[in-house]
Amino acid sequence: MLALVGAREPLVQAQTCHRGTMPLKSLARPRLSPVTMTEKDNNTHDGLIPSLPEDMAKICLALVPRRHFPAMGAVSRRWMSFIGSREFNAVRKEVGKIEELVYVLAAEAGENGCHWEVLGERKNSAIPPMPGLAKVGFGVVVLYGKLYVIAGYAAVHGNDSVSDEVYQYHARLNRWGALAKMNVARRDFACAEVDGTIYAAGGFGSSGNSLSSVEAYDPRQNRWRQIDGLRRPRWGCFASGLHSKLYIMGGRSSFTIGNSRFVDVYDPGRSRWEEIKRGCVMVTSHAVVGETLFCVEWKNQRCLSAFDPSDGSWKKIPVPLTGSSSTRFCLGARGGKLLLLLQEEEGGYQTMTYDPAAAPGSEWGTSELKPSGLCLCSLTIQV
Repeated sequence: MLALVGAREPLVQAQTCHRGTMPLKSLARPRLSPVTMTEKDNNTHDGLIPSLPEDMAKICLALVPRRHFPAMGAVSRRWMSFIGSREFNAVRKEVGKIEELVYVLAAEAGENGCHWEVLGERKNSAIPPMPGLAKVGFGVVVLYGKLYVIAGYAAVHGNDSVSDEVYQYHARLNRWGALAKMNVARRDFACAEVDGTIYAAGGFGSSGNSLSSVEAYDPRQNRWRQIDGLRRPRWGCFASGLHSKLYIMGGRSSFTIGNSRFVDVYDPGRSRWEEIKRGCVMVTSHAVVGETLFCVEWKNQRCLSAFDPSDGSWKKIPVPLTGSSSTRFCLGARGGKLLLLLQEEEGGYQTMTYDPAAAPGSEWGTSELKPSGLCLCSLTIQV
């Protein structure tokens, strides 16, 4: 769940780009894993690049710098489909060209809304405005190089409405599009991705009622389906996918007083819900690095809480006092490190990083990555 302000711009068309050509050096053909091959690969007459074996054509496209992806998507439907596929990601990884980019929703000065941008070492790059009406309480998920913005709550000219709309930002093609609507409109809910499926759980419905219903989205079929619901209605919570299971934490429940410490765990393989009694409460931000969930709790924002799903244990990690007096951070991740991005004004601040794999005493560092405004949300996308 995110209580964020969306952009006020309508759905925009894909940006036009000038198509450029670039010479490709003679390359040795690396051996690709079987998952990247198909039986059609031997057909050179109707391939991605005429007269080239299909595996070599895929390598050639994967080697092109990502700034050319939007133009490449305009060449043909086959190119667009391949660039947007899981296979393209796999080939980019195998040829060593995959990039990990940090996307943030940054607040603009003077309460003038917010915008999505890509963080860079030297310069940040804005992406097209987020579709739909200005919203709060929506969910965001990353899956296969795409950003999904799900449901939420909008107030327009005094008319309040809970949304069932879902939008997708294609990071490689730099464009937004509308997807299938949810079965149940909701806000202030939990959402996450587990093994290629997006889950949305709980929240508030259109009439303000608390929800226990859960939906699962299949990106291949562009379809939402309802699955077994939570044991109790839950809202203001968040979710993470860990070890092929869905973990829902925080927020409130109609069957508890105050914030809930119970963790609802869904195992898609068995279609079963379980419960853990030790969870975080009033979480203001969270991020996953490897298979560890890191949280910041409202009651102590100078301390990280790290959750290990293998044994259900929690570990407290104090945030150093040196380098920042801030007590409000938005967590992100990049290159196996945790990013602590600012959620309040502080001049001269450098983004702090935490490396869980580093030797004791050397875990903390800084990064040049910095949002242009206060960070409301941070996501990592591989392109």
